[in-house]
Amino acid sequence: MKYAIDHNSLIPLHAQAEMLLRKLTEEEEYKNGKTLPNEIELAKMLAISRSTLRQAIGKLVFEGILIRKKRIGTKVANSVVSSKSNNWLSFSQEMALRGIPIRNFELHITWTNPDETIANFFDIKTDQKVLKMEKVRGRPEEPFVYFASYFHPRIGLTGDEDFKAPLYEMLEKDHLIVATLSKEEISARSADAFISQKLKVAIGSPILSRKRFVFDQGGRPIEYNIGHYKADSFVYTTESSR
Repeated sequence: MKYAIDHNSLIPLHAQAEMLLRKLTEEEEYKNGKTLPNEIELAKMLAISRSTLRQAIGKLVFEGILIRKKRIGTKVANSVVSSKSNNWLSFSQEMALRGIPIRNFELHITWTNPDETIANFFDIKTDQKVLKMEKVRGRPEEPFVYFASYFHPRIGLTGDEDFKAPLYEMLEKDHLIVATLSKEEISARSADAFISQKLKVAIGSPILSRKRFVFDQGGRPIEYNIGHYKADSFVYTTESSR
């Protein structure tokens, strides 16, 4: 590896490490399945901490560019076809554009231990508490979406914030956190007992699930969001340019 980190640059170290890793994934040997150097070697070669390196690797893992497995190492993932929306809006903005009045049916704020998936996304341990926000929202006459959002402890949320206000405006105003990048996954599923109770549908009803991974201006993860929508109440539109 012939790349190097500029420690005098104004670009954050983790962002530089991410750029270098992206270049590394384009090299033929790694495209063909060779395991990347381990974290200790990479961190030493770049003269950065392992936590900084893990932050960069974690972002590429969640983008699907890298695959990280215990006792095996980190490899370049096989190419996949993905649809991407360039129109990232908050839920309130989406509904306003469609002219749909929104009612908040439930709002719950709790502290919880993240599962392994969420902990890996945040690069924290599962025994570190994170703030969880749950909302049930919909038209005035009925709910059609259940949200669960988890926030990185780094943000400094206390749970006393006004979560009825637009979320990203509140994070920027009160915590100087600017959400600049969102990556999403859409999948289909059947409503289990919990979701059927939240959305007032029969168990087994079709549900659209949307995972949203939100990053700040420094490329650091700030929110892990899961939304479950009634299938007949949600349309996801993408726009692509060539």
